[in-house]
Amino acid sequence: MSLSNRKRLILAKIETTYGTDSTPTGAANAILVSDLKITPIESQLVSRDLIRPYFGNSEQLAVACYATVGFSVELQASGTLGTAPKWGPLLRGCAFNETISAGVSVVYAPVSNALESLSIYVNVDGVLHKLLGSRGTVSFNLDAGGIPKMQFQFTGLFAPVTDTAAPTVDFSGFKTPLTVNSQNTTAYTLHGVSAVYSKLSIDMACDVKHRTVVGADLVVLTDRKPAGSTSIEMTSIATKDWFTAAKLGTTGALSITHGITAGYKVKVDAPAVQISKPDYGDEDNVVMLNMGLAFVPGSSGNDELTITCQ
Repeated sequence: MSLSNRKRLILAKIETTYGTDSTPTGAANAILVSDLKITPIESQLVSRDLIRPYFGNSEQLAVACYATVGFSVELQASGTLGTAPKWGPLLRGCAFNETISAGVSVVYAPVSNALESLSIYVNVDGVLHKLLGSRGTVSFNLDAGGIPKMQFQFTGLFAPVTDTAAPTVDFSGFKTPLTVNSQNTTAYTLHGVSAVYSKLSIDMACDVKHRTVVGADLVVLTDRKPAGSTSIEMTSIATKDWFTAAKLGTTGALSITHGITAGYKVKVDAPAVQISKPDYGDEDNVVMLNMGLAFVPGSSGNDELTITCQ
């Protein structure tokens, strides 16, 4: 019997011990996703390169096997102040920590030590793929006229694929998002300027690798270099000289809030953002300024970007 591509699901749960299955369940750990793409097995191969008196391949032997999965999740808070969103574990698996202030907010900030990992289950119509010890990277998209989304890419240890019935899932923790527009998205400031914008993307660009040596088989996250891009309506030079700021490598803050009701808002803050390569664009005969963004640590480090659900 053929398998249905519509009948797929993802579960994800933080691991207590790296690489040890945390056994996520459909009731507690289901993730509502789109754009799902799994690579069930990636292999590092070596060839035997045998010399024989005839043409033909030599066998290739697997040195290491791992799996990858990518998907998008809507950027929407839980609906309750101080309650972590269901996608919180995914950010934690991308080198963020989670700080909950009861009844007030949940803040996600990058970390460089004590990195967490996930057990991720991907069930494809009764065929179960487990990615243990998973770590990954994330990018954020808040383009005007679209749904705010996070795009995740995880690498995990390969586990045997099995026939396992899909569990019943509970998606009630995922709230319907608001689209990005002038009513729902406010307070976009860049380098102290309240900007009118059409595009904003941020990529944490975490360096994630599967590492196999004698005595170790794991996924490591060794660095991050957050970058992005934006397109804003061009201002007068008196308002902001973007070109001089780019030339001098000046840093400035970025902030944006999406959502209009307490408990449903998501705020993005970055204290030190460099702009690069400002270039003119045209949207509806309006002059736009397209710029690259580089997010650097502030004075304390591990603060290039914070995500606050409030």
